Amino acid sequence: MKEEKDYEVVDEIPFWANGSGFTNKKRLRLFKYNIQTQQISPITDEYSNVEYISDSPDGNTVLYVSNTFKDVMKMPNDLYLYDAQKDESIKLTHHDHFMYELAEFVDGKVIFAGSDMRRYGINENPQFYILDISSNRVEPIAPDFDASIGNSVNSDCRFGRNRAIKIDGKYLYFVSTQWHDAQLFRIDLSGKIEQLTFETGSVDGFDVVNGQVFFVGLRNMKLQEIYELVGKQEKQISQFNEWVQKERYTSRPERFTFNTKDGTPIEGWVMKPFNFEPDKKYPAILEIHGGPKTAYGEVFMHEMQLLASEGYVVMFCNPRGSDGRGNQFADIRGKYGTVDYEDLMQFVDEAIARYDFIDENRIGVTGGSYGGFMTNWIIGHTDRFKAAVSQRSISNWISKFGTTDIGYFFVEDQQLATPWSDFEKLWWHSPMKYADKVKTPTLFIHSDEDYRCWLVEAIQMFTSLKYHGVEAKLVIFKGENHELSRSGKPLHRLRRLKEIVGWFDKYLK
Repeated sequence: MKEEKDYEVVDEIPFWANGSGFTNKKRLRLFKYNIQTQQISPITDEYSNVEYISDSPDGNTVLYVSNTFKDVMKMPNDLYLYDAQKDESIKLTHHDHFMYELAEFVDGKVIFAGSDMRRYGINENPQFYILDISSNRVEPIAPDFDASIGNSVNSDCRFGRNRAIKIDGKYLYFVSTQWHDAQLFRIDLSGKIEQLTFETGSVDGFDVVNGQVFFVGLRNMKLQEIYELVGKQEKQISQFNEWVQKERYTSRPERFTFNTKDGTPIEGWVMKPFNFEPDKKYPAILEIHGGPKTAYGEVFMHEMQLLASEGYVVMFCNPRGSDGRGNQFADIRGKYGTVDYEDLMQFVDEAIARYDFIDENRIGVTGGSYGGFMTNWIIGHTDRFKAAVSQRSISNWISKFGTTDIGYFFVEDQQLATPWSDFEKLWWHSPMKYADKVKTPTLFIHSDEDYRCWLVEAIQMFTSLKYHGVEAKLVIFKGENHELSRSGKPLHRLRRLKEIVGWFDKYLK
């Protein structure tokens, strides 16, 4: 009898993952392959999920980071050294509660980065360390480097994935987000960090051989091109997407900075619409990024360019909670909907005051993920926006805790509560609590395989608005996940944009 395949058995959390479907009892394991015998044998066990690997220059040893769990996955992981000749793994973990982000061999020692998550939670910026394998001595280096490792600058126009870490000679090369840019850096064993790129934009991936650097970047409001780093100068060596600049209208963001009421500087941008006329008033749309620990920058965003081409002023900023400015700026744990909301509302006020072509009576708001949460939050706390588009959103922290792939640890970490420790706090920070106050016509866009912010989040908020007589529409994309706007099927991405533009046109024009 053929085994049935139309059911799932789950007995651990998380049991599914965004973009991967059901993952119960599935792990990314490390194997070795014997070229002579053509035999494949496992290095890690069936409960260990390998999150990072790197090998030594001679190929005899491998560093790997692994998270071993049964029943409930926790955030701390472990660092191991595998000796191929001895066929054994040695645990190098130096701290019981630590999350390793990378580990590499540099000049006979191990350089790794990570955090104990004690002060700023799971989003805490990592620190660099040196590990002497012979003595097991761990020494922190570059203690003043307070930045994330990786690129968190938003764009919906990236193609594929690129290298983000590379060892070359005595240096570890890496990308880090600084304010609104993602730049290339390198660090040596002494802890000296050098910034290698300086142009505004985003380094999306790179490679280094004998000190020669090539990278894929979003520069000068262009789509991705390949660049060579010659000294401190960036030389564009590909022309793949130059036609866009020549054949399409591109609106360039105009940056300004303002201080919040407590004196915190915030960066914001305004994009003028196609065929802009200075003495004319235009409808505007506030865009809010996800994360919240990501950042907007001066890079090509197709969604924003489309809205500008359709006659809208596009406004966006990096409120508190965003990446690129250190742990303290990014830390809004337990504060969702407070200081971040205030920053966004003050930004809109500042933009209206600075740009008299913005029609303050025709402003819309949209965002995805955390930006979707904030869109839901905004419409429950102000009527200043005439239309809203909430994408892959969060409406109820209590339901998110128990349904999504990261919910049970993300909600507790970011809201400083669980449904049992402080039910009222989770409900206070939930936009659904304020749904009876909403008057703004709202479009909800969600994917049925979004396990990061599950479909039930949009359904709850949509139902609440309809129940209270508010104009609302829910568009569900089948077979898509949390990455719809960035890597969804082309026809679905096109339909999504048509829905967004159509909704704003209906209420803002």
